[in-house]
Amino acid sequence: MGVLTPPAPRALPAVDVRAVVRTVTGIAFLLVVGYLVLVPLVRLQLRAVTGTADDGFAAAFGRPEFGRIVTNTIGLAVGSLVIGLVLGTVLAWAASRLPHRLRFLALLPVLPIVVPAIASIAGWTFLLAPVPGYLNALLRLLPWWSGRTEGPINIYSVTWIVILTGFGLTSFVYLFVRAALANISADHLEAAAVSGSSSLGVFLRVTLPLLRPALLYGGGVALLLGLGQFTAPLLLGTNQGVTVLTTDLYNQVTATPVHTGMAAAIGTPLLVFGVLVVAIQKVGLGDERRFVTHGGKGFRAPLRPSRFAAVVIVLYAIVAVALPILGLIALAMSRFWSSKIDVSKWSFANFATILGDGRTMEAVGNSLLYSVVAAAIVLPVGFFAATLILRRRRYPFIAPLLDVVVALPLGVPAVLFGVGFLLAYSTAPLVLYGTPWVMVLVYVTLMLPFATRMQMAALLALGDSYQEASRISGAGPVRTTLGIVVPMLRSSFGGAAALIFVLLTHEFTASVLVRSIHTNVMGTVLFDYWSAGNYPVVAAVALVMTAVTTVGVGLALLVGGAESFGRM
Repeated sequence: MGVLTPPAPRALPAVDVRAVVRTVTGIAFLLVVGYLVLVPLVRLQLRAVTGTADDGFAAAFGRPEFGRIVTNTIGLAVGSLVIGLVLGTVLAWAASRLPHRLRFLALLPVLPIVVPAIASIAGWTFLLAPVPGYLNALLRLLPWWSGRTEGPINIYSVTWIVILTGFGLTSFVYLFVRAALANISADHLEAAAVSGSSSLGVFLRVTLPLLRPALLYGGGVALLLGLGQFTAPLLLGTNQGVTVLTTDLYNQVTATPVHTGMAAAIGTPLLVFGVLVVAIQKVGLGDERRFVTHGGKGFRAPLRPSRFAAVVIVLYAIVAVALPILGLIALAMSRFWSSKIDVSKWSFANFATILGDGRTMEAVGNSLLYSVVAAAIVLPVGFFAATLILRRRRYPFIAPLLDVVVALPLGVPAVLFGVGFLLAYSTAPLVLYGTPWVMVLVYVTLMLPFATRMQMAALLALGDSYQEASRISGAGPVRTTLGIVVPMLRSSFGGAAALIFVLLTHEFTASVLVRSIHTNVMGTVLFDYWSAGNYPVVAAVALVMTAVTTVGVGLALLVGGAESFGRM
């Protein structure tokens, strides 16, 4: 008989070390970003749930004026959404129709972002305040309003708060829609035209469906920013008792005694609605690769140039940018605010005041430092997040969760994050309140969606062909990213850096809640001057803010190259 030999042991499958490392790295990254975003929101909701009868949900929702506050909030969000969506889309379409020698005008609709919101609102106030407003004084010279002692426009009304908020949201919609228009391949439009479709038919059947991600995302951004609007209601609405949820929340936090439970409860509807909008966006968009009509350097849609498009863009820039800046200049050069402008008495005394104020100059330095450090952190974080999210097949569980987490700061008003960070980082385990790091962390958190979305759009437009060619040639993932992807996305990085720097140097909403006496920034100092009624100095600080932001944007775009203007 033969000797029976035992069967050979079954070989264990080889462990893909690289796959394990990628998974562990992805999970660690998700946990860090999740902690940064979710802990302040969880602390906020825990405070609302554990609040007492006099400082919780019952106290917040049981007030007789709460219904009116909610109505004001919804009206502000919907009204500003309509204005921003319509104007942003029209301006993006006009920018695509500019003659070649006038293409530089496509930058004008972005300029309202460069002007700080708090500075723009102040400038409009100095123009349209019922009695001393410069523009109102000119309008009263017309026959229709002659003899009036005030008006005809009341900048402090709900209508004008909605209009000014809509102007502020227009630039964001414009950026998304313009980028989507630029990435539509000419082949699709030419094919539709050859098939007999009219210009309107091409727009409705081809262009508009391909713009769905930009309209859905841009509209969602505008809606969420409208719901979380804080600056205009605070500066204008307080004058006539117009309150929205964000200013109501701020009033509870700054009251004596502080009602943090009521503030957290007031923010709950905003938080829930923001999460719902983010979820609807994700379901509505699905896989965004479906809307990419070319990879890499594709064609651009050939459109007949129009001089009327240039007129539309210039008119918008005059109204949205030039007028409030002129209002700021007129008051900053004056000794006091009145309806009459006397150029012969103009001086630089107000600028001398702020230059001689150590607190103001410290705030300028703080704004620059916090913004640069936060941008340096959030740009690589956003790039890594965008890369993980786009590799859903490789990270089937991590990518969807990360996509939701990085989108949350856009769905949650900045004032909620301000209160959340105040609660999260003023107690153990991380006590950071009063230090610069709490400002940097809240800035990084607020900018995560912008850094991720802009770089994700750039990666989608780039496609996978370049990376695949590099890997076939033997280059690893790190070498491919640093040697191929990063250089090709230089202009996109420049545009993202410029936009983030602008938004951070303007940041006021969260800053006013987490600041200490040593961590003031330009926006909080301007607000202090506003509260004290020193309006000429307010105008001077607003112009300094605008100048600082402009210089910073110029440097960011210089590093990113000339194409960064188109990527911003």
